[in-house]
Amino acid sequence: MEFAFYICGLIAILATLRVITHTNPVHALLYLVISLLAISGVFFSLGAYFAGALEIIVYAGAIMVLFVFVVMMLNLGGSEIEQERQWLKPQVWIGPALLSAIMLAVIVYAILGVNDQGIDGTPISAKAGGHYAVRALCSGGRTGVDAAAGRPGGGVPRRS
Repeated sequence: MEFAFYICGLIAILATLRVITHTNPVHALLYLVISLLAISGVFFSLGAYFAGALEIIVYAGAIMVLFVFVVMMLNLGGSEIEQERQWLKPQVWIGPALLSAIMLAVIVYAILGVNDQGIDGTPISAKAGGHYAVRALCSGGRTGVDAAAGRPGGGVPRRS
Protein backbone atom coordinates (compact mmCIF):
# COMPACT_ATOMS: atom_id res chain seq x y z
CA MET A 1 0.00 0.00 0.00
CA GLU A 2 3.02 2.28 0.26
CA PHE A 3 3.15 2.36 -3.54
CA ALA A 4 -0.50 3.46 -3.70
CA PHE A 5 0.15 6.15 -1.10
CA TYR A 6 2.99 7.72 -3.09
CA ILE A 7 1.20 7.52 -6.44
CA CYS A 8 -2.02 9.03 -5.04
CA GLY A 9 -0.01 11.74 -3.29
CA LEU A 10 1.82 12.60 -6.50
CA ILE A 11 -1.45 12.73 -8.44
CA ALA A 12 -3.00 14.95 -5.77
CA ILE A 13 -0.08 17.38 -5.96
CA LEU A 14 -0.04 17.50 -9.77
CA ALA A 15 -3.82 17.89 -10.06
CA THR A 16 -3.86 20.61 -7.39
CA LEU A 17 -1.15 22.51 -9.25
CA ARG A 18 -3.31 22.33 -12.37
CA VAL A 19 -6.29 23.64 -10.37
CA ILE A 20 -4.26 26.66 -9.32
CA THR A 21 -2.66 27.36 -12.70
CA HIS A 22 -5.58 26.65 -15.04
CA THR A 23 -7.41 29.70 -16.39
CA ASN A 24 -10.62 27.93 -17.36
CA PRO A 25 -12.85 27.39 -14.30
CA VAL A 26 -14.55 24.26 -15.66
CA HIS A 27 -11.22 22.57 -16.36
CA ALA A 28 -9.94 23.66 -12.95
CA LEU A 29 -12.98 22.01 -11.36
CA LEU A 30 -12.28 18.79 -13.23
CA TYR A 31 -8.72 18.80 -11.91
CA LEU A 32 -10.10 19.52 -8.43
CA VAL A 33 -12.26 16.39 -8.68
CA ILE A 34 -9.18 14.37 -9.61
CA SER A 35 -7.29 15.91 -6.70
CA LEU A 36 -10.06 15.05 -4.23
CA LEU A 37 -10.24 11.48 -5.51
CA ALA A 38 -6.47 11.18 -5.14
CA ILE A 39 -6.69 12.44 -1.56
CA SER A 40 -9.34 9.82 -0.85
CA GLY A 41 -6.93 7.28 -2.34
CA VAL A 42 -4.31 8.46 0.16
CA PHE A 43 -6.82 7.89 2.97
CA PHE A 44 -7.64 4.42 1.64
CA SER A 45 -3.97 3.49 1.37
CA LEU A 46 -3.42 4.56 4.98
CA GLY A 47 -6.27 2.33 6.14
CA ALA A 48 -8.68 5.18 6.89
CA TYR A 49 -11.50 3.76 4.80
CA PHE A 50 -14.23 5.82 6.43
CA ALA A 51 -12.33 9.09 5.90
CA GLY A 52 -11.70 8.12 2.27
CA ALA A 53 -15.36 7.34 1.71
CA LEU A 54 -16.39 10.63 3.32
CA GLU A 55 -13.90 12.48 1.12
CA ILE A 56 -15.57 11.03 -1.96
CA ILE A 57 -19.15 11.49 -0.78
CA VAL A 58 -18.89 14.93 0.81
CA TYR A 59 -16.21 16.74 -1.16
CA ALA A 60 -16.01 15.04 -4.55
CA GLY A 61 -19.77 14.54 -4.53
CA ALA A 62 -21.80 17.24 -2.82
CA ILE A 63 -19.45 20.21 -2.81
CA MET A 64 -18.27 19.65 -6.37
CA VAL A 65 -21.90 19.58 -7.54
CA LEU A 66 -22.31 22.97 -5.89
CA PHE A 67 -19.17 24.34 -7.58
CA VAL A 68 -20.24 23.05 -10.99
CA PHE A 69 -23.72 24.53 -10.45
CA VAL A 70 -22.24 27.95 -9.68
CA VAL A 71 -19.94 27.85 -12.71
CA MET A 72 -22.80 26.80 -14.97
CA MET A 73 -24.98 29.59 -13.57
CA LEU A 74 -22.48 32.09 -14.98
CA ASN A 75 -24.04 31.30 -18.38
CA LEU A 76 -21.25 31.83 -20.86
CA GLY A 77 -22.06 33.98 -23.89
CA GLY A 78 -21.41 33.34 -27.59
CA SER A 79 -17.75 34.38 -27.68
CA GLU A 80 -17.00 32.28 -24.60
CA ILE A 81 -18.64 29.23 -26.20
CA GLU A 82 -16.36 29.55 -29.25
CA GLN A 83 -13.39 29.93 -26.94
CA GLU A 84 -14.50 26.76 -25.10
CA ARG A 85 -14.58 24.88 -28.40
CA GLN A 86 -11.00 25.95 -29.03
CA TRP A 87 -9.95 24.79 -25.55
CA LEU A 88 -11.76 21.45 -25.73
CA LYS A 89 -9.54 19.91 -28.35
CA PRO A 90 -8.60 16.25 -27.79
CA GLN A 91 -5.05 17.05 -26.68
CA VAL A 92 -6.49 19.08 -23.78
CA TRP A 93 -7.93 15.88 -22.28
CA ILE A 94 -4.61 14.03 -22.26
CA GLY A 95 -3.59 15.35 -18.81
CA PRO A 96 -6.83 14.58 -16.96
CA ALA A 97 -7.21 11.26 -18.77
CA LEU A 98 -3.68 10.20 -17.85
CA LEU A 99 -4.11 11.15 -14.19
CA SER A 100 -7.48 9.39 -14.07
CA ALA A 101 -6.03 6.24 -15.65
CA ILE A 102 -3.23 6.18 -13.07
CA MET A 103 -5.80 6.63 -10.29
CA LEU A 104 -7.88 3.77 -11.71
CA ALA A 105 -4.80 1.53 -11.78
CA VAL A 106 -4.00 2.42 -8.17
CA ILE A 107 -7.59 1.71 -7.09
CA VAL A 108 -7.55 -1.67 -8.83
CA TYR A 109 -4.18 -2.42 -7.22
CA ALA A 110 -5.55 -1.46 -3.80
CA ILE A 111 -8.71 -3.53 -4.23
CA LEU A 112 -6.76 -6.59 -5.32
CA GLY A 113 -4.31 -6.14 -2.44
CA VAL A 114 -6.96 -6.11 0.29
CA ASN A 115 -7.05 -9.23 2.41
CA ASP A 116 -10.06 -10.56 4.31
CA GLN A 117 -8.41 -10.58 7.72
CA GLY A 118 -10.36 -7.57 8.92
CA ILE A 119 -9.17 -5.50 11.83
CA ASP A 120 -6.47 -7.13 13.86
CA GLY A 121 -4.98 -6.01 17.11
CA THR A 122 -5.34 -6.37 20.82
CA PRO A 123 -8.79 -5.60 22.21
CA ILE A 124 -8.87 -3.10 25.07
CA SER A 125 -11.54 -2.38 27.63
CA ALA A 126 -13.79 0.67 27.46
CA LYS A 127 -12.21 2.01 30.64
CA ALA A 128 -8.71 1.88 29.14
CA GLY A 129 -9.94 3.46 25.91
CA GLY A 130 -11.56 6.30 27.83
CA HIS A 131 -8.36 6.84 29.80
CA TYR A 132 -6.32 7.12 26.60
CA ALA A 133 -8.85 9.47 25.01
CA VAL A 134 -8.96 11.82 28.01
CA ARG A 135 -5.18 11.79 28.31
CA ALA A 136 -4.76 12.65 24.62
CA LEU A 137 -7.36 15.42 24.89
CA CYS A 138 -5.77 16.95 27.96
CA SER A 139 -2.23 16.74 26.64
CA GLY A 140 -2.70 18.32 23.23
CA GLY A 141 -6.29 19.41 22.90
CA ARG A 142 -5.47 23.05 23.53
CA THR A 143 -2.58 23.17 21.09
CA GLY A 144 -4.81 24.03 18.12
CA VAL A 145 -6.56 26.77 20.06
CA ASP A 146 -3.23 28.21 21.21
CA ALA A 147 -1.83 28.15 17.68
CA ALA A 148 -4.98 29.75 16.25
CA ALA A 149 -4.81 32.51 18.86
CA GLY A 150 -1.15 33.14 18.08
CA ARG A 151 0.02 32.36 21.58
CA PRO A 152 3.70 31.63 22.14
CA GLY A 153 4.31 27.92 22.34
CA GLY A 154 1.02 27.19 20.61
CA GLY A 155 2.58 24.72 18.22
CA VAL A 156 4.67 22.98 20.88
CA PRO A 157 3.26 19.59 21.93
CA ARG A 158 2.58 19.26 25.64
CA ARG A 159 2.93 16.43 28.05
CA SER A 160 0.52 15.69 30.83
